[in-house]
Amino acid sequence: MWVLILSEMLVFAAFFAIFSWQRASDRALFDSSQQLLNPVLGGVNTMLLLTSGLFAALAVQAIAGARIQRCRQMLAITVGLGFVFCIVKVVEYADKIGAGITPDTNTFFSFYYLLTGFHFAHVLFGIGLLAIASWRTSRSNVETVTAFWHMVDLIWVMLYPLLYLLR
Repeated sequence: MWVLILSEMLVFAAFFAIFSWQRASDRALFDSSQQLLNPVLGGVNTMLLLTSGLFAALAVQAIAGARIQRCRQMLAITVGLGFVFCIVKVVEYADKIGAGITPDTNTFFSFYYLLTGFHFAHVLFGIGLLAIASWRTSRSNVETVTAFWHMVDLIWVMLYPLLYLLR
């Protein structure tokens, strides 16, 4: 799992570097496009993932104390918050697409959809892993999948300011 986590972080780091390079070459386009994003929805999603990370950590704490039912409850809350994140992101995508903003709109939105879509896929994969850990609850499984989930959280914590806030 650590090899997967590190490789995924390297892929995202490469995307962030390319995004930053492109942004530096056309700041006006990136700044004006960024104005079309909703930082409140991005902030809500940040809080959802940070809170889900807390519950993932509580799941690890519970399984370390051999409280399997409590661990499963914490994992279920983590999964639920992950699904709410996905719903918010789908609402945001629908809003943008409804306004005619697609990956073909410009370079910024190509990166926006690529980065958030790739992250979205990781959230879905993480939800699946959390569900498996809830079903096959062991300390090793819970610690492994929550490590992946924390990577997903960390990536969003870097994506949010990069896409929504930094000017």
